[in-house]
Amino acid sequence: MTAAGAGDRRIPVTLLTGFLGAGKTTLLNHLLRQPQAAGSAVLVNELGTVGVDPHLLDPRLLEKVDETLVVLDSGCICCSVQGDLVRALKGLFMRALRREIPAPRRVLVETTGLADPAPVIHTLMAEPFIAGRYRCDGVIAAVDATHALQQLGAHREAVRQVAMADRLLITKCDLADEAGREALKRRLAGLNPAAAQIEVRMGEAGADAFFGCGLYDPAGKVPDVAAWLGEEAVQARQTAHAAPQWRRPGMGARHAAADAAPEAAARRHDEGVASFVLRFDAPLPWFEFSDALGLLLQLHGNRILRIKGLLDVAGDPLPRVVQCVQHTVYPPASLPAWPDQPPFGDHRSRLVFIVRDLPREAVEAMFAPFVGRAAS
Repeated sequence: MTAAGAGDRRIPVTLLTGFLGAGKTTLLNHLLRQPQAAGSAVLVNELGTVGVDPHLLDPRLLEKVDETLVVLDSGCICCSVQGDLVRALKGLFMRALRREIPAPRRVLVETTGLADPAPVIHTLMAEPFIAGRYRCDGVIAAVDATHALQQLGAHREAVRQVAMADRLLITKCDLADEAGREALKRRLAGLNPAAAQIEVRMGEAGADAFFGCGLYDPAGKVPDVAAWLGEEAVQARQTAHAAPQWRRPGMGARHAAADAAPEAAARRHDEGVASFVLRFDAPLPWFEFSDALGLLLQLHGNRILRIKGLLDVAGDPLPRVVQCVQHTVYPPASLPAWPDQPPFGDHRSRLVFIVRDLPREAVEAMFAPFVGRAAS
């Protein structure tokens, strides 16, 4: 790994990636409590029309980063990398230059669980404005000790996240037995022998696990990584020089590239993967809802990549956080208060589903008998 030179004054960027349900937000919550993270700007990328993760950050921490917390919610960061990410980083730099916000000491980017790190890394290294002011200081991949072996076998995004990482944080080690952890470590070593593997319990990892990786260097990774970044460079050139026959009069190359982005995005992810939101207008009876959720996971758990949301539970004034991955329901927790920002400012229950080959109608049917209407 190439170290950053002493005279390199560019702002370091740490990319926190990892497949759906790996515990990235929990890691970020713990990291932001540590003195080494002071002065960090935070970019959180959400997949879907309702962002949940920013609301799960500790409110006491949000007070510290409120001016420099940016939610990228128009799609997966790897599909809109020439849009939201570039605009956000440019905006942070210019706002600091105008002294509207304190100059960030570093930037933490939490990607969606389906993000391919390659276009993000390529942008940090190659986009002229960004590369001149920011440096990729490390790619940290969260790996779920309880589900990663299956995910690595089924999803290319999970493989790329591991292969491109500088460090692998193996999360939920408190929920996995030793044999399972050792099998996962062997698999990870095969995909990325150079990356340090760090076991994490209860989502708590020291700041030194995230920072100080040095300038990102694909030469230290398996050969596929350099090839993937090369593909991104080719695609970026092709998009920037898109054929003029579909370019509107007066439309520059930058706007043409933006119009081409949806086509490129459609090729990045499995066509069977979909995201949708269910909203429940009335307070939910907890035990009946839990039974329905359990039945849904029992019948379709292998097709459920993640469920995450906030619930208005009858008799409880606090919002209840629900998170599921495949057949697993994680212990529910409550936030100290309802968020006052949209969409949760109306105190209504919303669940974000990311599924594979599972129709929305099949999910709605599980809740309709006892909850009533569900609408996005």
